[in-house]
Amino acid sequence: MVYFSIIRTDMKDIKMTTLELIKNSPRHWDFIRKLRNSAKKGFVQQEHITEIQQAEHMLKYNNNYWVCLADEKPVGYVGVIDDDIRVATHPAFQGQGVGSFMINEIVKLFPDAVAKVKLDNEASLKLFEKCGFEKKFYLLERDASQPI
Repeated sequence: MVYFSIIRTDMKDIKMTTLELIKNSPRHWDFIRKLRNSAKKGFVQQEHITEIQQAEHMLKYNNNYWVCLADEKPVGYVGVIDDDIRVATHPAFQGQGVGSFMINEIVKLFPDAVAKVKLDNEASLKLFEKCGFEKKFYLLERDASQPI
């Protein structure tokens, strides 16, 4: 278990939040699926994931994912498959250090992991750069709708 505290403020009070990164388990599969589906425009593969597809994926890759808890409630997830980091933070917790916390912890376990980020996903680009990642390559794909 990993602990990290962040301070969230509003105009009236200061709240200390404890973040914990835990191994994924079946009780979090649907949380991951729903968060991934709600944030799919930021992912390279943007298909909607069904419960059956999620179960099949998690049966194969469950041990590659961790869930971030804030005060014991899931607020994000991070995973590494084939050295590729995938990360998502619940919108209510974005911009509060949760994504940075998850990435910084996962690279301790997978120091050779990389991030494949869409060019128009500025939030993810900034997040990974903040965590010490640098742009190294561009992957160019042909637009399949264009004639040959």
